[in-house]
Amino acid sequence: MPHRALAALAFVVSTGVVLTGCGGGDSGADAGPDAAGQPDAASAAPAAPSPFGVERPEITLPGSFRIAFRDWTSDDPAEQAVLNDGKEELRSGYEAITSGDPDSQTLGFYTTDQGVPQAQDWVRSYTDKNLTVVGHLAVYDPEVRLAADGGNAVLTYCTDVSKASSKNLGTGEVQGNPPGMHPEVFYSVAMTKNEQGVWQTVTVHSERGACGS
Repeated sequence: MPHRALAALAFVVSTGVVLTGCGGGDSGADAGPDAAGQPDAASAAPAAPSPFGVERPEITLPGSFRIAFRDWTSDDPAEQAVLNDGKEELRSGYEAITSGDPDSQTLGFYTTDQGVPQAQDWVRSYTDKNLTVVGHLAVYDPEVRLAADGGNAVLTYCTDVSKASSKNLGTGEVQGNPPGMHPEVFYSVAMTKNEQGVWQTVTVHSERGACGS
């Protein structure tokens, strides 16, 4: 994985957060993964304590949409903590889309107050158009860079949206990645650890076609 955007470890964080969908570049409005069925709204409610030591909300995605996190592990416990919460942040965004809930409390749990409005804009780029996501999203090549203070990090990874689509809940029409559009998207996620020890997303930037280059 190329070491892009890792200068963000200086954490002079910009206010422009871009949370792109699995089929989007920097617009966040293109095709996303699978979601013919919608989970019950109660799925975002807090659940039992997680194995990571802090009580985290349960995230439920419909069977019509799958996310596969490949090699999402590290021998360093500090890096693994970033990977764990980075994974749940991404899942919380897709839960908000598939449940049609831009105001999801789970989304806010894994995103800072600064980042929430932009995360909600990404979710609304689907829900305002009566769209959900269906199919299969592969997430891979994660890399974590921790700042010297131990409280900030940059998580980078790639997604492959070739098997993911958006679905119109009214018409049932399914649209995948447009012909000629690169299916891989590179992400750089700036994260910070809150007082409870949860790694929250501050900013997300993406670049289509930049994986493996």
